[in-house]
Amino acid sequence: MKKMASLLVHTAKKLPGNTCWTAVLCTRYLSSTAHLHAQVQTKSKKTLARSGIRNVVLVEGVRTPFLMSGTDYNDLMPHDLARAALQGLLTRTSLPKHVVDHIVYGTVIQEVKTSNVAREAALGAGFSDKIPAHTVTMACISSNQAMTTAFGLIASGQCDAIVAGGVEFMSDVPIRHSRKMRKTLLSLNKAKTLAQRLSLLGKIRPNFFAPELPAVAEFSTNETMGHSADRLAAAFGVSRLEQDEFALRSHTLAKKAQEQGFLTDVISFKVPGRNTVTKDNGIRPSSVEQMGKLKPAFIKPHGTVTAANSSFLTDGASAVLIMSEEKAVAMGYKPIAYLRDFVYVSQDPKDQLLLGPTYATPKVLEKSGLTLGDIDAFEFHEAFAGQILANMKAMESDWFAQTYVGKKAKIGAPPMEKFNTWGGSLSLGHPFAATGCRLVTTAAHRLQKEGGQYALVAACAAGGQGHAMIVEAYPQ
Repeated sequence: MKKMASLLVHTAKKLPGNTCWTAVLCTRYLSSTAHLHAQVQTKSKKTLARSGIRNVVLVEGVRTPFLMSGTDYNDLMPHDLARAALQGLLTRTSLPKHVVDHIVYGTVIQEVKTSNVAREAALGAGFSDKIPAHTVTMACISSNQAMTTAFGLIASGQCDAIVAGGVEFMSDVPIRHSRKMRKTLLSLNKAKTLAQRLSLLGKIRPNFFAPELPAVAEFSTNETMGHSADRLAAAFGVSRLEQDEFALRSHTLAKKAQEQGFLTDVISFKVPGRNTVTKDNGIRPSSVEQMGKLKPAFIKPHGTVTAANSSFLTDGASAVLIMSEEKAVAMGYKPIAYLRDFVYVSQDPKDQLLLGPTYATPKVLEKSGLTLGDIDAFEFHEAFAGQILANMKAMESDWFAQTYVGKKAKIGAPPMEKFNTWGGSLSLGHPFAATGCRLVTTAAHRLQKEGGQYALVAACAAGGQGHAMIVEAYPQ
């Protein structure tokens, strides 16, 4: 671990010094945003369509408002949110339910009563019980996995229309009895006589009642993701100020996108017994001065990751309609994007837990025959501000590319004028399994709005895994 840390420090030292990395990136963003939005005409580039392979299209994507856990969704269950997203998609697209061949949903922390949440949500949304539905899990890229599963089924000709999505509900996570108590309770259930039951009850000790609380921690390393993010930021020389500035950027851009009506994927949701929720509630622009007053959340007292520069625990669900192009056109739909090449990557979960975008981005570009300069919009998952900035620095390092990625030269960091310009997970929220669909839908909408042709979506995930996908604008 010490060797890895020293190598990462070496990477950071090779990057431009004596300047605030975030300030440089934000200056680039502010200087070119107006020019970017003034160009709303699709650029003329080659298409990524391939002979003999069916075109897979994104027809539409929706999501419930993403809310901080413990707020308006507090009394619901995961399938309630997933059902709302599915019903919202049906309403938005006027999709005949019988047309859907399959439903795939992602989730991370499963509710034991609805372990196959895809099936329960589909039935609740009114889909036919003849439509198969299954649930996948791959940490924060679970709905990405749901979408690429759909992609594979359609590209291979097995299906024509699939609904994919993801849901996460952090307001009510499973809290288990201790292992000793569980064993005792199971034995009590098998006991046949009163004497046997009394004997077992007599063995219960006070420590049996200590609950097992879920944690966002790696099973293989027993380290929380926030702790890992703090170490990663330190290894790459990302300062507390840089992280706070990036987080403020995310909230500021998200607030602007919300006010300008860009977040059209958000659907209204009438919460039973409560008001109708219409927008995300975690978007809260502050100031660097106010953010600087917060104490470190994980490595105390000298860490740099805080509640303000981390994504927050979130409840929410998303859903997308994915079809073969010929099926979509035959039904009169105008798709919003093509789904093109994608990759999944894995690396060391101890020291490179959150570097998935650094590994996945060059691979997906190489696979698609594109360069970083061909990409018009970037949508990266913001788990932590420090994680994003560490990935930026890794992408700007020839040494890191040669030593770890297997490339002769750096891929380069995405230009900030194209990067998460409608906010990201730090501000919009991060319901673990629902974020992937939000990223892809936002990328497609940005291409439409800005006149670009290619977007690149990327995300890190627990287990040291990652994902990237190329999204191509559908001709308008």
